[in-house]
Amino acid sequence: MGNRLPSSAALVRFCQKLNRVKTLEDDLMETSFKRCLSTLDLTLLGVGGMVGSGLYVLTGTVAKEIAGPAVVISFLIAGIASLLAALCYAEFGARVPKTGSAYMFTYVSVGELWAFLIGWNVILEYMIGGAAVARAWSGYLDSIFDHKIKNYTESHIGTWNVQFLAHNPDFLAAGILLLATAFISFGVRVSSWLNHIFAAISLAIILFILIFGFILANPKNWSAEYGGFAPFGFSGIMSGTATCFYAFVGFDVIAASSEEARNPQKSIPIATAVSLGLATGAYILVSIVLTLMVPWNTLIPDSALSDAFYRRGYSWAGFLVAAGSICAMNTVLLSNLFSLPRIVYAMAEDGLFFQFFAKVNPTTKVPVIGIVVFGFLMAILALIFDLEALVQFLSIGTLLAYTFVAASIIVLRFQQEKTEPSDGAEQEQSPQHRAPAVSAERIAGEEMKEYESFSDKLQLVETRKKGKERRETGHLKAAFEPYLKFLSDCYPGEVVTISVVTMMFCAICLCSVLVFGSNQLHLPKWSFYLLLVIFLIGFLISLFLIWVHEQQKKTTTFQVPLVPLIPSLSILLNIYLMLKLNYMTWVRFTVWLAIGLIVYFGYGIWHSKENLRGPKGHGVTARYVVFPNSSLEETVQQIQPNLQDSMGRAEITDEDIHKR
Repeated sequence: MGNRLPSSAALVRFCQKLNRVKTLEDDLMETSFKRCLSTLDLTLLGVGGMVGSGLYVLTGTVAKEIAGPAVVISFLIAGIASLLAALCYAEFGARVPKTGSAYMFTYVSVGELWAFLIGWNVILEYMIGGAAVARAWSGYLDSIFDHKIKNYTESHIGTWNVQFLAHNPDFLAAGILLLATAFISFGVRVSSWLNHIFAAISLAIILFILIFGFILANPKNWSAEYGGFAPFGFSGIMSGTATCFYAFVGFDVIAASSEEARNPQKSIPIATAVSLGLATGAYILVSIVLTLMVPWNTLIPDSALSDAFYRRGYSWAGFLVAAGSICAMNTVLLSNLFSLPRIVYAMAEDGLFFQFFAKVNPTTKVPVIGIVVFGFLMAILALIFDLEALVQFLSIGTLLAYTFVAASIIVLRFQQEKTEPSDGAEQEQSPQHRAPAVSAERIAGEEMKEYESFSDKLQLVETRKKGKERRETGHLKAAFEPYLKFLSDCYPGEVVTISVVTMMFCAICLCSVLVFGSNQLHLPKWSFYLLLVIFLIGFLISLFLIWVHEQQKKTTTFQVPLVPLIPSLSILLNIYLMLKLNYMTWVRFTVWLAIGLIVYFGYGIWHSKENLRGPKGHGVTARYVVFPNSSLEETVQQIQPNLQDSMGRAEITDEDIHKR
């Protein structure tokens, strides 16, 4: 039995496989997609992805059932939390202009298993998002015809009395998804122009709602007679915030489209900031208008805005709002169907998902197979599930993706770049982190790479004396070395990675105490506050240990300001909001994760392109030798792999050694 157990070396290799990161191509702008999207295109994609069913349905749902008129505060907090995450997405989208969004960002900085799980959840996010929007679209169209479509379905087809399923099948929602799938398959230009048309109509209708809605506003609807501004208290506001995250999930369509942007370094940050600002303003103002027009406890969640105008005696305005909501929801449908196949394509291209999803149609330059398959799956979800169950399930995957992208920003910012010059920092690293002074770009048979001049390398001797004066990325800042000398011997970036993991653990514990400490756990007051202080101190110490290390130098692309503070706040807020979701959401989420692990360990880990790369040999290397007369000499040697020595040792000829 003992012989059958895996060795410690095998376990180490297995863990290394799970945490290997993606190797990016030299030219990040090279792509099989068509780079044709401008900043305006990306901005309208972002607005279209956020301003849809969330505006026309979620405002009524959260106001009536979760937060009351304080839904305004819920949207404000959700918008701020989304902004923290959006800044992280913008930096990654500008630096790594590849499709894949949160999946790609996690893969290049954290590791393969985590990237797969994030990608797996983003797939679910888009599938449920598309199905939920289609359900809302169907509800608003039905309200125009006085709910005749729903009544006909119930009387002629029947109803379901099954938990977690809708009251009746929604064939209209499934049909619109299949129609949108067909349009998306025609290519990115068709999708973009359709989005422009629907987004313009939607923004015009929102402007109408705000102007006419404020004219009809009645401050009495926020009075104590109807429960006041926050009838469900602070807990209701924060629970509403967790659900309101659904409204802002669309901004990552911008990052997912970065491989089709003409100038991603400039367009991605601008489009993200502008679209998120417009969406947050629209949600807050529309929430104010809606809860002032009619009492919050009388709202009809499925078509709250149009019904509010109907009840105030303006049926023509209600019809106009319902028509505008349909246009807005069309943009969200297009956004979800646009992004989802590209996430699947990125995973399949890396070998972590089934290979046929990586095929791009040579004519339309889009992954048609992924569009058709997942469009059909969205239609099935919209057919059988109700809107509330879908929205609750959606938020948790979104928040998890935001959390990992924020953590990835910290890891990446304190990680040494592969192209970064040594400047003498090599001698402070572990031998396994040292790269050869000069290496060949390709194996023998191809042209040798041009090396740096030898005179530049002479600075190594002087730098060895001044090593303490200048710090490279991931090293402890010189000012803190006298006080934290025990951290100086760690590998560059090692302390940062450990601190990020510790910070996330402390954030989970801190938020768990805040959410469950008083009610579910019934902690005494003294222990409640003691645990809060302990985990808060742990969080702050982790943040401090990250901050005392050197970051990467400023780049020409957009960078998140105040790192690691902003990503850390994003992590803390996202975890808190995840814990505010109900337990059934966590049960469904756990089941989905279990299915994802089966897919990864059954297929992804074996077909990963990083797994197939294997160790790379070096065809040429340069060495500098100090001779007795104190002069430096350079020797260039060809390394031939030795079949009997897996380490690939090389022999140095007399001519190489005595080269002067």
